[in-house]
Amino acid sequence: MTERPNILVVCGRNKKRSRTAEYIFKNDDRFNIRSAGLSPKSDRKISENDLNWADLVFVMETGQRGKIWGLYRHLELPDIEVLNIPDDYEFMNDELVELLTDRINDTLKIVYKI
Repeated sequence: MTERPNILVVCGRNKKRSRTAEYIFKNDDRFNIRSAGLSPKSDRKISENDLNWADLVFVMETGQRGKIWGLYRHLELPDIEVLNIPDDYEFMNDELVELLTDRINDTLKIVYKI
């Protein structure tokens, strides 16, 4: 792991949940962050480069972790943590911001002590 970990946040189409996470944490000095989607219709589709860059991956749903494992089983994947946030929110929705902030910060405290 690098001193400042690289965090990849993934959702279905990189329009709402993962983009919100990237936006709210983009100026956080504790880590680098980028977001991507799993769908071919994603604004920014996940790539091997993203996974090679990442020290930790957050996905919104359990099925998304399975999809990454299946598509990229030939790679040495970083840990993938499930945030359990359904696709019920619009970009930057107040409740979504709160859920992402709490769950990402809680995991980072456990994994990286930051």
